[in-house]
Amino acid sequence: MPIHTTGLSREHLSLQIDADTDFDHFDGFATALAAMLDCRVVERQWGADRHQWLLDFEGSRVWLHYEFYGDICWLSVEHDSEFEILQFLHRLLPAGDCA
Repeated sequence: MPIHTTGLSREHLSLQIDADTDFDHFDGFATALAAMLDCRVVERQWGADRHQWLLDFEGSRVWLHYEFYGDICWLSVEHDSEFEILQFLHRLLPAGDCA
């Protein structure tokens, strides 16, 4: 699935990912994305309109989110000091296929 654009937000401690995915196909997209970023899937949560996966990147916790109604996907960290992880992962995301 192609990734069209990405964007970092220090204010929100997030990395937005604009990609061709949807709620029903998120599993395949997220699995491929985690592999491309060399992350291990620790936990998968989902509800009526949201997916939230906990990933491990070299011992650090990174959350992968997808919300159906906004059709938005993003990675996030919990602490300011971890923002550099998102900056590094951002450099690994080419505009192109990840599945």
